[in-house]
Amino acid sequence: MDTEVDLDRALDVANELAAWASETIRSARITAVREKASPADIVTDTDEAVERHVRAVLGEAFPAYGIVGEEYGTTEGSGSAPTWVVDPVDGTSNFAHGIGWCSFSLGLAAPDGIPLLGVVADPWRGETFTAIRGGGAHLNGVPVRAADHTTLTGHLFLTEWAAHAHWPGMDALLTELSARHCTVRVMGSTALSLVQVAAGRATAAAIGEFHHVDGLPALLIAREAGATALPALPSYDEPLLLAAPGTAQEAAALWRAAGVA
Repeated sequence: MDTEVDLDRALDVANELAAWASETIRSARITAVREKASPADIVTDTDEAVERHVRAVLGEAFPAYGIVGEEYGTTEGSGSAPTWVVDPVDGTSNFAHGIGWCSFSLGLAAPDGIPLLGVVADPWRGETFTAIRGGGAHLNGVPVRAADHTTLTGHLFLTEWAAHAHWPGMDALLTELSARHCTVRVMGSTALSLVQVAAGRATAAAIGEFHHVDGLPALLIAREAGATALPALPSYDEPLLLAAPGTAQEAAALWRAAGVA
């Protein structure tokens, strides 16, 4: 990558945007909900307003960088520059229905797709998860680590639908987890669910379709917290499994047995 990347400065800007987005989301009044691809794929004025602001700030601060956003697609950067990925409100269905579980997700990726920086903010709990590649994971500035559990039994496993639908292998995986007394939660925000593994709250998490705008920042944060990822960096729409290191072998065996990977 020819373009020099100041990750400390990028993180400062990302944190400022996360704080602004969190306040905007908390104070928003839902006046309109519109369908995009389906009745389960919706957008609000807040999604669009947050992304417009983020694009404006990033475009001024890092004019050579690309931007990929949930609502407004791709803005190309220079060939050697990294690309920002942003989901302004990850968990819009929860947000639009007044359920306080959604997040702001912002990340930076190298031209080869390797994540360099990740920020996931929870507006309702005042929590911001951050990571710079090679610098560990933090929650509100305090280092966090994945759980030291050695089994899935008795612990939390977070997952998400693929929009409104089950994804291939999901039902078989849930059956195996149930047999092991592993409690599953479907909370409604991919980014926020995945970073719970980084915080040591969930022992593992999985999604059936990886999207960079909401998955890449959380993936970096979880990996920097010591979690194992399968695969290490998914392609678009590929499944992703995150697990605390002591449970990774067990989780991967269930993952494969369910036919997911």
